[in-house]
Amino acid sequence: MTQRRIGTSSLTRLLGHWHQQAVRTPVYRQLADGLRLLILDGRLPLDSRLPGERELSAGLGVSRTTVASALARLREEGYLQSRQGSGSVTMLPEATPAVSPLPGNAPVLDLSTAALSAGPEIHKAYSSALTSLPEHLASTGYDSQGLPELREAIARHYRARGLPTQAEQIMVVNGAVSALGLVLRLLTGPGDRVVVDHPTYPMALAAIRGASCRPVPVSLPATGWDVDGLAATIAQTSPRLAYLIPDFHNPTGRCMDEATRQRVSDIAARSHTMLVVDETMADLWFDAPPPPPLAAFGNEEHTISLGSAGKSFWGGLRLGWIRAFTKTIGSLIQVRNTFDLGTPLLEQLAAVHLFNDSESFLPQRRELLRQRCEASFAAMRELFPDWQTSQPEGGLSWWVELPRALATVFAAAAESQGIRIGAGPRFGVDGAFERYLRLPFSLEQDEMRMAMQRLQPLWQHLVTTRVDSFRGIVL
Repeated sequence: MTQRRIGTSSLTRLLGHWHQQAVRTPVYRQLADGLRLLILDGRLPLDSRLPGERELSAGLGVSRTTVASALARLREEGYLQSRQGSGSVTMLPEATPAVSPLPGNAPVLDLSTAALSAGPEIHKAYSSALTSLPEHLASTGYDSQGLPELREAIARHYRARGLPTQAEQIMVVNGAVSALGLVLRLLTGPGDRVVVDHPTYPMALAAIRGASCRPVPVSLPATGWDVDGLAATIAQTSPRLAYLIPDFHNPTGRCMDEATRQRVSDIAARSHTMLVVDETMADLWFDAPPPPPLAAFGNEEHTISLGSAGKSFWGGLRLGWIRAFTKTIGSLIQVRNTFDLGTPLLEQLAAVHLFNDSESFLPQRRELLRQRCEASFAAMRELFPDWQTSQPEGGLSWWVELPRALATVFAAAAESQGIRIGAGPRFGVDGAFERYLRLPFSLEQDEMRMAMQRLQPLWQHLVTTRVDSFRGIVL
Protein backbone atom coordinates (compact mmCIF):
# COMPACT_ATOMS: atom_id res chain seq x y z
CA MET A 1 0.00 0.00 0.00
CA THR A 2 1.34 3.44 -0.93
CA GLN A 3 1.76 5.61 2.12
CA ARG A 4 0.11 9.02 2.04
CA ARG A 5 0.91 12.09 4.10
CA ILE A 6 -1.96 14.23 5.27
CA GLY A 7 -1.25 17.92 5.82
CA THR A 8 -2.02 19.78 9.01
CA SER A 9 -4.56 22.08 7.35
CA SER A 10 -6.40 19.12 5.81
CA LEU A 11 -6.46 17.25 9.11
CA THR A 12 -7.71 20.34 10.93
CA ARG A 13 -10.60 20.67 8.46
CA LEU A 14 -11.46 16.99 8.84
CA LEU A 15 -11.48 17.21 12.63
CA GLY A 16 -13.94 20.08 12.54
CA HIS A 17 -15.33 21.17 15.91
CA TRP A 18 -13.66 18.44 17.94
CA HIS A 19 -12.79 20.48 21.04
CA GLN A 20 -15.44 21.00 23.74
CA GLN A 21 -14.22 23.57 26.23
CA ALA A 22 -17.07 23.16 28.71
CA VAL A 23 -16.84 19.43 29.43
CA ARG A 24 -14.71 17.50 31.88
CA THR A 25 -13.21 15.15 29.27
CA PRO A 26 -9.47 15.92 28.97
CA VAL A 27 -8.49 17.66 25.75
CA TYR A 28 -6.10 14.87 24.74
CA ARG A 29 -8.97 12.36 24.92
CA GLN A 30 -11.22 14.62 22.86
CA LEU A 31 -8.51 14.82 20.21
CA ALA A 32 -8.02 11.04 20.28
CA ASP A 33 -11.79 10.56 19.94
CA GLY A 34 -11.91 12.87 16.92
CA LEU A 35 -8.98 11.18 15.17
CA ARG A 36 -10.38 7.71 15.91
CA LEU A 37 -13.72 8.67 14.37
CA LEU A 38 -11.96 9.87 11.20
CA ILE A 39 -10.14 6.55 10.91
CA LEU A 40 -13.25 4.46 11.56
CA ASP A 41 -15.48 6.20 9.03
CA GLY A 42 -12.80 6.34 6.33
CA ARG A 43 -12.26 10.08 6.09
CA LEU A 44 -8.69 9.52 7.27
CA PRO A 45 -7.41 6.73 4.98
CA LEU A 46 -5.45 3.80 6.37
CA ASP A 47 -1.67 3.98 6.07
CA SER A 48 -1.76 7.79 6.14
CA ARG A 49 1.15 9.52 7.86
CA LEU A 50 0.06 12.20 10.31
CA PRO A 51 1.87 15.51 10.75
CA GLY A 52 4.54 15.67 13.44
CA GLU A 53 3.62 16.54 17.01
CA ARG A 54 5.06 20.05 16.87
CA GLU A 55 3.34 20.85 13.56
CA LEU A 56 0.03 19.38 14.70
CA SER A 57 0.04 21.22 18.04
CA ALA A 58 0.61 24.52 16.25
CA GLY A 59 -2.14 23.81 13.73
CA LEU A 60 -4.71 22.78 16.35
CA GLY A 61 -3.76 25.42 18.89
CA VAL A 62 -3.07 22.93 21.70
CA SER A 63 0.08 21.96 23.58
CA ARG A 64 2.52 19.41 22.22
CA THR A 65 1.92 17.34 25.35
CA THR A 66 -1.80 17.15 24.47
CA VAL A 67 -1.00 15.95 20.96
CA ALA A 68 1.55 13.41 22.22
CA SER A 69 -0.92 12.00 24.77
CA ALA A 70 -3.68 11.70 22.14
CA LEU A 71 -1.39 9.88 19.69
CA ALA A 72 -0.10 7.60 22.46
CA ARG A 73 -3.67 6.64 23.34
CA LEU A 74 -4.44 5.76 19.72
CA ARG A 75 -1.24 3.72 19.47
CA GLU A 76 -2.27 1.75 22.56
CA GLU A 77 -5.69 1.06 21.02
CA GLY A 78 -4.16 -0.05 17.72
CA TYR A 79 -5.24 2.88 15.52
CA LEU A 80 -1.74 4.27 14.98
CA GLN A 81 1.65 2.72 14.42
CA SER A 82 4.96 4.54 14.90
CA ARG A 83 7.54 3.83 12.24
CA GLN A 84 11.15 4.91 12.38
CA GLY A 85 11.52 7.99 10.22
CA SER A 86 7.83 7.99 9.23
CA GLY A 87 6.05 9.30 12.31
CA SER A 88 2.57 8.03 13.18
CA VAL A 89 0.69 6.04 10.53
CA THR A 90 -3.03 5.20 10.65
CA MET A 91 -4.19 1.59 10.89
CA LEU A 92 -6.97 -0.55 12.36
CA PRO A 93 -6.57 -2.87 15.35
CA GLU A 94 -5.69 -6.44 14.41
CA ALA A 95 -9.06 -7.66 15.71
CA THR A 96 -12.01 -5.28 15.45
CA PRO A 97 -15.02 -6.90 17.18
CA ALA A 98 -18.46 -5.35 17.02
CA VAL A 99 -17.98 -3.37 20.21
CA SER A 100 -17.36 0.28 20.81
CA PRO A 101 -13.66 1.22 20.54
CA LEU A 102 -14.20 3.74 23.33
CA PRO A 103 -14.61 2.94 27.05
CA GLY A 104 -17.68 0.84 27.76
CA ASN A 105 -18.93 -2.52 26.55
CA ALA A 106 -22.04 -1.57 24.58
CA PRO A 107 -22.20 -3.40 21.22
CA VAL A 108 -21.98 -1.20 18.16
CA LEU A 109 -25.29 -0.28 16.58
CA ASP A 110 -24.40 0.90 13.10
CA LEU A 111 -26.41 3.93 12.00
CA SER A 112 -23.71 4.92 9.51
CA THR A 113 -24.94 2.40 6.92
CA ALA A 114 -28.23 2.91 5.08
CA ALA A 115 -29.38 -0.50 3.84
CA LEU A 116 -32.07 -3.09 4.44
CA SER A 117 -31.42 -6.62 5.63
CA ALA A 118 -32.22 -9.53 3.32
CA GLY A 119 -35.79 -10.64 2.77
CA PRO A 120 -36.91 -14.24 2.07
CA GLU A 121 -36.58 -13.56 -1.64
CA ILE A 122 -32.77 -13.65 -1.32
CA HIS A 123 -32.68 -17.25 -0.10
CA LYS A 124 -35.13 -18.18 -2.83
CA ALA A 125 -32.95 -16.46 -5.45
CA TYR A 126 -29.81 -18.30 -4.39
CA SER A 127 -31.69 -21.62 -4.35
CA SER A 128 -32.80 -20.92 -7.92
CA ALA A 129 -29.22 -19.95 -8.85
CA LEU A 130 -27.83 -23.23 -7.52
CA THR A 131 -30.42 -25.12 -9.56
CA SER A 132 -29.37 -23.22 -12.70
CA LEU A 133 -25.63 -23.48 -12.08
CA PRO A 134 -24.93 -26.96 -13.58
CA GLU A 135 -25.77 -25.82 -17.11
CA HIS A 136 -23.00 -23.21 -16.87
CA LEU A 137 -20.27 -25.45 -15.47
CA ALA A 138 -19.01 -26.49 -18.90
CA SER A 139 -17.83 -22.92 -19.49
CA THR A 140 -14.74 -21.32 -17.96
CA GLY A 141 -16.90 -18.98 -15.87
CA TYR A 142 -14.95 -15.91 -17.01
CA ASP A 143 -16.97 -13.16 -18.66
CA SER A 144 -15.82 -9.54 -18.37
CA GLN A 145 -19.12 -8.13 -19.60
CA GLY A 146 -21.45 -10.34 -17.61
CA LEU A 147 -23.98 -13.12 -18.07
CA PRO A 148 -26.08 -12.39 -21.20
CA GLU A 149 -29.30 -13.41 -19.42
CA LEU A 150 -28.64 -10.90 -16.63
CA ARG A 151 -27.65 -8.14 -19.02
CA GLU A 152 -30.93 -8.63 -20.88
CA ALA A 153 -32.87 -8.48 -17.60
CA ILE A 154 -31.16 -5.18 -16.71
CA ALA A 155 -31.75 -3.81 -20.21
CA ARG A 156 -35.43 -4.73 -19.88
CA HIS A 157 -35.50 -2.81 -16.58
CA TYR A 158 -34.20 0.30 -18.36
CA ARG A 159 -36.71 -0.10 -21.19
CA ALA A 160 -39.52 -0.25 -18.62
CA ARG A 161 -38.25 3.09 -17.20
CA GLY A 162 -38.41 4.74 -20.63
CA LEU A 163 -34.84 4.30 -21.90
CA PRO A 164 -34.42 1.96 -24.91
CA THR A 165 -31.51 -0.33 -24.03
CA GLN A 166 -29.93 -3.46 -25.48
CA ALA A 167 -28.01 -6.11 -23.56
CA GLU A 168 -24.82 -5.06 -25.37
CA GLN A 169 -25.04 -1.68 -23.59
CA ILE A 170 -24.83 -3.33 -20.15
CA MET A 171 -21.72 -4.38 -18.24
CA VAL A 172 -22.07 -6.32 -14.97
CA VAL A 173 -19.58 -5.37 -12.24
CA ASN A 174 -19.01 -5.92 -8.53
CA GLY A 175 -21.14 -3.08 -7.15
CA ALA A 176 -21.74 0.56 -8.02
CA VAL A 177 -18.53 1.79 -6.37
CA SER A 178 -16.58 -0.66 -8.53
CA ALA A 179 -18.47 0.71 -11.53
CA LEU A 180 -17.48 4.28 -10.66
CA GLY A 181 -13.88 3.19 -10.18
CA LEU A 182 -13.83 1.66 -13.67
CA VAL A 183 -15.29 4.80 -15.22
CA LEU A 184 -12.77 6.99 -13.43
CA ARG A 185 -9.90 4.79 -14.59
CA LEU A 186 -11.11 5.04 -18.19
CA LEU A 187 -11.95 8.73 -18.37
CA THR A 188 -9.76 10.59 -15.87
CA GLY A 189 -6.16 11.15 -14.93
CA PRO A 190 -4.35 12.57 -11.90
CA GLY A 191 -5.46 16.11 -11.09
CA ASP A 192 -8.62 16.02 -13.21
CA ARG A 193 -11.72 17.67 -11.78
CA VAL A 194 -14.98 15.81 -11.13
CA VAL A 195 -18.13 17.81 -10.38
CA VAL A 196 -20.27 16.37 -7.57
CA ASP A 197 -23.50 17.21 -5.77
CA HIS A 198 -22.80 18.67 -2.35
CA PRO A 199 -23.47 16.75 -0.14
CA THR A 200 -22.93 13.43 -1.89
CA TYR A 201 -22.21 9.74 -1.35
CA PRO A 202 -18.99 9.38 0.72
CA MET A 203 -17.77 6.26 -1.10
CA ALA A 204 -17.98 8.18 -4.37
CA LEU A 205 -15.82 10.94 -2.89
CA ALA A 206 -13.35 8.29 -1.76
CA ALA A 207 -13.27 6.74 -5.25
CA ILE A 208 -12.72 10.13 -6.87
CA ARG A 209 -9.87 10.97 -4.51
CA GLY A 210 -8.50 7.45 -4.90
CA ALA A 211 -8.23 8.10 -8.63
CA SER A 212 -6.15 11.21 -7.77
CA CYS A 213 -8.94 13.45 -9.03
CA ARG A 214 -10.32 16.59 -7.38
CA PRO A 215 -14.02 16.68 -6.42
CA VAL A 216 -15.61 20.03 -7.29
CA PRO A 217 -18.77 20.56 -5.24
CA VAL A 218 -22.00 22.20 -6.42
CA SER A 219 -24.15 22.86 -3.38
CA LEU A 220 -27.72 21.60 -3.30
CA PRO A 221 -30.28 24.30 -2.42
CA ALA A 222 -33.12 23.77 0.06
CA THR A 223 -35.05 21.92 -2.64
CA GLY A 224 -34.12 20.56 -6.04
CA TRP A 225 -30.81 21.20 -7.80
CA ASP A 226 -28.90 24.40 -8.53
CA VAL A 227 -28.80 23.98 -12.30
CA ASP A 228 -27.40 27.47 -12.89
CA GLY A 229 -24.66 26.74 -10.36
CA LEU A 230 -23.91 23.45 -12.13
CA ALA A 231 -23.61 25.23 -15.49
CA ALA A 232 -21.33 27.91 -14.03
CA THR A 233 -19.12 25.35 -12.30
CA ILE A 234 -18.72 23.29 -15.46
CA ALA A 235 -17.89 26.43 -17.47
CA GLN A 236 -15.34 27.64 -14.92
CA THR A 237 -13.58 24.37 -14.04
CA SER A 238 -13.78 22.25 -17.24
CA PRO A 239 -14.29 18.94 -15.40
CA ARG A 240 -13.64 15.58 -16.98
CA LEU A 241 -17.04 14.39 -15.79
CA ALA A 242 -19.92 15.15 -13.41
CA TYR A 243 -21.12 12.57 -10.89
CA LEU A 244 -24.80 13.08 -9.98
CA ILE A 245 -27.42 11.19 -7.93
CA PRO A 246 -30.80 12.28 -9.34
CA ASP A 247 -32.90 9.37 -8.04
CA PHE A 248 -33.61 9.73 -4.29
CA HIS A 249 -30.30 11.40 -3.70
CA ASN A 250 -27.95 10.08 -1.03
CA PRO A 251 -28.10 11.57 1.60
CA THR A 252 -31.02 14.00 1.08
CA GLY A 253 -33.62 11.64 -0.45
CA ARG A 254 -34.77 14.20 -3.04
CA CYS A 255 -35.61 13.28 -6.65
CA MET A 256 -34.74 15.34 -9.73
CA ASP A 257 -37.83 16.26 -11.78
CA GLU A 258 -38.11 15.93 -15.56
CA ALA A 259 -37.55 19.61 -16.33
CA THR A 260 -34.34 19.66 -14.31
CA ARG A 261 -33.13 16.46 -15.94
CA GLN A 262 -33.63 18.03 -19.34
CA ARG A 263 -31.70 21.17 -18.34
CA VAL A 264 -28.84 19.13 -16.86
CA SER A 265 -28.67 16.96 -19.99
CA ASP A 266 -28.61 20.06 -22.19
CA ILE A 267 -25.80 21.63 -20.15
CA ALA A 268 -23.71 18.47 -20.41
CA ALA A 269 -24.32 18.26 -24.17
CA ARG A 270 -23.31 21.89 -24.78
CA SER A 271 -20.18 21.58 -22.68
CA HIS A 272 -19.28 18.04 -23.86
CA THR A 273 -19.17 16.93 -20.23
CA MET A 274 -19.68 13.26 -19.47
CA LEU A 275 -22.47 12.64 -16.94
CA VAL A 276 -21.97 9.69 -14.60
CA VAL A 277 -25.37 9.06 -13.06
CA ASP A 278 -25.75 6.99 -9.91
CA GLU A 279 -29.16 5.27 -10.01
CA THR A 280 -28.72 2.85 -7.10
CA MET A 281 -31.79 4.21 -5.25
CA ALA A 282 -34.13 4.34 -8.26
CA ASP A 283 -36.37 1.47 -7.08
CA LEU A 284 -36.85 2.84 -3.55
CA TRP A 285 -39.64 5.39 -4.10
CA PHE A 286 -42.56 6.12 -1.80
CA ASP A 287 -45.37 7.92 -3.63
CA ALA A 288 -44.27 7.81 -7.28
CA PRO A 289 -41.43 6.28 -9.32
CA PRO A 290 -38.71 8.62 -10.58
CA PRO A 291 -38.80 10.13 -14.08
CA PRO A 292 -36.97 8.33 -16.90
CA PRO A 293 -33.18 8.02 -16.49
CA LEU A 294 -31.05 11.06 -17.38
CA ALA A 295 -29.74 9.22 -20.44
CA ALA A 296 -33.28 9.39 -21.89
CA PHE A 297 -33.15 13.19 -22.21
CA GLY A 298 -31.23 13.53 -25.47
CA ASN A 299 -27.58 13.22 -24.42
CA GLU A 300 -27.24 9.46 -24.32
CA GLU A 301 -23.77 9.41 -25.88
CA HIS A 302 -22.35 11.45 -23.01
CA THR A 303 -24.24 9.75 -20.16
CA ILE A 304 -23.07 6.70 -18.23
CA SER A 305 -25.57 5.15 -15.80
CA LEU A 306 -24.53 3.18 -12.73
CA GLY A 307 -26.81 0.73 -10.92
CA SER A 308 -26.63 -1.72 -8.07
CA ALA A 309 -28.51 -4.67 -6.59
CA GLY A 310 -27.32 -3.66 -3.12
CA LYS A 311 -30.10 -1.22 -2.22
CA SER A 312 -33.04 -2.72 -4.13
CA PHE A 313 -32.31 -6.36 -3.28
CA TRP A 314 -29.55 -6.89 -0.67
CA GLY A 315 -26.13 -5.44 0.11
CA GLY A 316 -24.58 -8.90 0.41
CA LEU A 317 -25.29 -9.41 -3.27
CA ARG A 318 -22.14 -7.61 -4.43
CA LEU A 319 -23.35 -6.84 -7.92
CA GLY A 320 -23.77 -3.68 -9.96
CA TRP A 321 -23.80 -2.59 -13.57
CA ILE A 322 -22.88 0.11 -16.06
CA ARG A 323 -25.21 1.22 -18.85
CA ALA A 324 -23.52 3.15 -21.68
CA PHE A 325 -22.95 3.30 -25.43
CA THR A 326 -21.66 -0.02 -26.80
CA LYS A 327 -18.33 1.59 -27.74
CA THR A 328 -17.89 2.86 -24.18
CA ILE A 329 -18.72 -0.59 -22.79
CA GLY A 330 -16.00 -2.07 -25.01
CA SER A 331 -13.45 0.39 -23.66
CA LEU A 332 -14.51 -0.34 -20.08
CA ILE A 333 -14.05 -4.09 -20.67
CA GLN A 334 -10.47 -3.46 -21.82
CA VAL A 335 -9.78 -1.43 -18.69
CA ARG A 336 -11.40 -4.06 -16.46
CA ASN A 337 -9.28 -6.86 -17.87
CA THR A 338 -6.18 -5.26 -16.34
CA PHE A 339 -7.35 -5.97 -12.77
CA ASP A 340 -10.66 -7.92 -12.68
CA LEU A 341 -11.84 -10.88 -14.77
CA GLY A 342 -15.55 -10.71 -14.03
CA THR A 343 -18.37 -11.02 -11.53
CA PRO A 344 -19.12 -14.31 -9.69
CA LEU A 345 -21.54 -16.44 -11.69
CA LEU A 346 -23.69 -17.58 -8.78
CA GLU A 347 -24.48 -13.97 -7.79
CA GLN A 348 -25.38 -13.18 -11.40
CA LEU A 349 -27.78 -16.12 -11.58
CA ALA A 350 -29.37 -15.04 -8.29
CA ALA A 351 -29.77 -11.50 -9.67
CA VAL A 352 -31.53 -12.85 -12.78
CA HIS A 353 -34.11 -14.47 -10.52
CA LEU A 354 -34.52 -11.28 -8.48
CA PHE A 355 -35.04 -9.07 -11.53
CA ASN A 356 -37.60 -11.48 -12.97
CA ASP A 357 -39.42 -11.73 -9.63
CA SER A 358 -38.97 -8.12 -8.42
CA GLU A 359 -42.62 -7.08 -8.64
CA SER A 360 -43.51 -9.77 -6.10
CA PHE A 361 -41.39 -8.21 -3.32
CA LEU A 362 -40.26 -4.64 -4.19
CA PRO A 363 -43.69 -3.08 -3.42
CA GLN A 364 -43.56 -4.64 0.05
CA ARG A 365 -40.02 -3.35 0.63
CA ARG A 366 -41.11 0.16 -0.37
CA GLU A 367 -44.04 0.01 2.03
CA LEU A 368 -41.75 -1.26 4.80
CA LEU A 369 -39.42 1.68 4.22
CA ARG A 370 -42.31 4.11 4.22
CA GLN A 371 -43.51 2.79 7.60
CA ARG A 372 -40.03 2.95 9.10
CA CYS A 373 -39.56 6.44 7.70
CA GLU A 374 -42.78 7.64 9.35
CA ALA A 375 -41.98 5.95 12.67
CA SER A 376 -38.46 7.36 12.85
CA PHE A 377 -39.75 10.83 11.99
CA ALA A 378 -42.22 10.68 14.86
CA ALA A 379 -39.46 9.56 17.24
CA MET A 380 -37.17 12.31 16.01
CA ARG A 381 -39.80 15.00 16.55
CA GLU A 382 -40.41 13.70 20.08
CA LEU A 383 -36.80 13.21 21.20
CA PHE A 384 -34.98 15.87 19.15
CA PRO A 385 -37.42 18.74 18.60
CA ASP A 386 -34.59 21.14 17.68
CA TRP A 387 -33.49 19.00 14.71
CA GLN A 388 -34.73 19.96 11.25
CA THR A 389 -35.19 17.75 8.20
CA SER A 390 -37.10 17.55 4.91
CA GLN A 391 -39.35 14.64 4.00
CA PRO A 392 -37.45 12.37 1.58
CA GLU A 393 -39.24 11.26 -1.59
CA GLY A 394 -37.54 7.88 -1.40
CA GLY A 395 -34.26 6.26 -0.47
CA LEU A 396 -33.10 5.07 2.92
CA SER A 397 -32.15 8.00 5.14
CA TRP A 398 -32.81 11.38 6.72
CA TRP A 399 -30.51 14.35 6.17
CA VAL A 400 -30.79 16.12 9.51
CA GLU A 401 -29.85 19.75 10.13
CA LEU A 402 -28.60 20.42 13.65
CA PRO A 403 -29.05 23.77 15.42
CA ARG A 404 -25.29 23.97 16.01
CA ALA A 405 -22.11 22.69 14.34
CA LEU A 406 -21.76 19.64 16.58
CA ALA A 407 -21.85 16.71 14.15
CA THR A 408 -18.30 15.42 14.69
CA VAL A 409 -18.42 15.88 18.47
CA PHE A 410 -21.82 14.19 18.64
CA ALA A 411 -20.64 11.28 16.49
CA ALA A 412 -17.62 10.74 18.76
CA ALA A 413 -19.85 10.84 21.85
CA ALA A 414 -22.28 8.37 20.24
CA GLU A 415 -19.41 6.00 19.50
CA SER A 416 -18.65 5.88 23.22
CA GLN A 417 -22.20 4.57 23.74
CA GLY A 418 -21.85 1.90 21.07
CA ILE A 419 -23.72 3.76 18.33
CA ARG A 420 -22.03 4.68 15.07
CA ILE A 421 -23.63 7.55 13.16
CA GLY A 422 -22.82 9.33 9.90
CA ALA A 423 -21.48 12.78 10.71
CA GLY A 424 -22.20 15.36 8.01
CA PRO A 425 -18.55 16.00 7.02
CA ARG A 426 -18.36 12.44 5.64
CA PHE A 427 -20.68 13.59 2.86
CA GLY A 428 -18.87 16.81 2.00
CA VAL A 429 -15.65 18.30 0.71
CA ASP A 430 -13.12 20.04 2.97
CA GLY A 431 -14.96 19.52 6.25
CA ALA A 432 -18.35 20.87 5.17
CA PHE A 433 -21.67 19.95 6.86
CA GLU A 434 -20.67 20.11 10.53
CA ARG A 435 -24.33 20.99 11.18
CA TYR A 436 -25.68 17.84 9.55
CA LEU A 437 -26.13 14.13 10.23
CA ARG A 438 -27.35 11.30 8.04
CA LEU A 439 -29.65 8.93 9.89
CA PRO A 440 -31.00 5.84 8.11
CA PHE A 441 -34.58 4.69 8.60
CA SER A 442 -33.79 1.18 7.33
CA LEU A 443 -33.58 -0.35 10.82
CA GLU A 444 -36.54 -2.03 12.50
CA GLN A 445 -38.77 0.50 14.25
CA ASP A 446 -38.06 -0.67 17.81
CA GLU A 447 -34.33 -0.78 17.19
CA MET A 448 -34.31 2.71 15.69
CA ARG A 449 -36.31 4.17 18.57
CA MET A 450 -34.00 2.52 21.10
CA ALA A 451 -30.99 4.05 19.33
CA MET A 452 -32.58 7.50 19.41
CA GLN A 453 -33.42 7.12 23.09
CA ARG A 454 -29.77 6.33 23.80
CA LEU A 455 -28.60 9.28 21.71
CA GLN A 456 -30.98 11.82 23.22
CA PRO A 457 -29.18 12.37 26.57
CA LEU A 458 -25.86 12.70 24.74
CA TRP A 459 -27.32 15.40 22.54
CA GLN A 460 -28.90 17.22 25.47
CA HIS A 461 -25.58 17.17 27.33
CA LEU A 462 -23.74 18.61 24.33
CA VAL A 463 -26.28 21.36 23.79
CA THR A 464 -26.41 22.27 27.49
CA THR A 465 -22.65 22.42 27.93
CA ARG A 466 -22.24 24.52 24.79
CA VAL A 467 -24.92 26.97 25.93
CA ASP A 468 -23.33 27.24 29.36
CA SER A 469 -19.91 27.85 27.85
CA PHE A 470 -21.27 30.79 25.81
CA ARG A 471 -22.99 32.23 28.90
CA GLY A 472 -19.64 32.20 30.69
CA ILE A 473 -17.97 34.47 28.15
CA VAL A 474 -17.38 38.02 29.41
CA LEU A 475 -17.56 40.66 26.68
